[in-house]
Amino acid sequence: MIRLDAATVLLQWASGGMLFCWFTTRRRIISVGYGWLLRTVYLCFALGALAAGLAFGSNPIREVSSALVAAACLFALIVSIIRKDAGVSGHDAEFDRRSERVAEMTGIERTADKAASRTGPEFNPILDLVPAVIGCVGLIAASIDAAADSSTWTVIVALLRTLIGAAFIGAISDGMLLGHWYLTQPGLPRRLLNEMVTALAWLWPLEVAALLLPTGMVSVWTGAVDDGWGGLLGWMWAMCALTTIILVMVTKAALKERYYSAVMAATGLLYLAILTAFGTDIVARAVLDQT
Repeated sequence: MIRLDAATVLLQWASGGMLFCWFTTRRRIISVGYGWLLRTVYLCFALGALAAGLAFGSNPIREVSSALVAAACLFALIVSIIRKDAGVSGHDAEFDRRSERVAEMTGIERTADKAASRTGPEFNPILDLVPAVIGCVGLIAASIDAAADSSTWTVIVALLRTLIGAAFIGAISDGMLLGHWYLTQPGLPRRLLNEMVTALAWLWPLEVAALLLPTGMVSVWTGAVDDGWGGLLGWMWAMCALTTIILVMVTKAALKERYYSAVMAATGLLYLAILTAFGTDIVARAVLDQT
């Protein structure tokens, strides 16, 4: 089956993280600092993937892809910094709307529109999608190489697990970081975090299904695959998977509350979910690597 190595995992993390960075920045609501944070984080992960690949067994396509992902993240970061004076159109429009509402209620004269004071071209969120697309190429190459000399079915399963896993760990990581960003941008609409949690809820069954496909975690429970712990790791994986979706559902419920503290509660739940989500993906693939 597929071989789990640090280079592939880090490239998955960088690619999935940048995919969901675009998923949020495309709304043009969140401030520019959020994009700076994520691009910097996943730039480091892509460089880590390159270093791990060169140190522990190189796959040329994956390593070139990792380098290009890092370069694309750096390019997007530089463009965003250069165009920071243009602001974010959706965020500025929301600021003006709220200012106008306060002026109507209090009679205090408004200052000039924030959106009208911006100059220059705005950052294009498509630049955040470029690293994810490039990373996908490297992940496909790594999956095919890891399942070399195996059946067509094994290659298909390897591809599904790698690509879905990238989206899954990227979404849970960005969800946790997004929840924290509400501390720096308190007026940020809650729908951005709701969208991220909804995406997680859709990705979870795909992730679990991919890991159950033969040869999958069912084989660990039946004993056909020896996890080295008498099947204990199989049950640990099941608990991680079940706990992850429970935490996601509780997070969705928390976000329905009107109080601002609900966002912080949701962020805390996502903190826990990131641990169980990684357990769902990494534990399964590490165990199945023994087959």
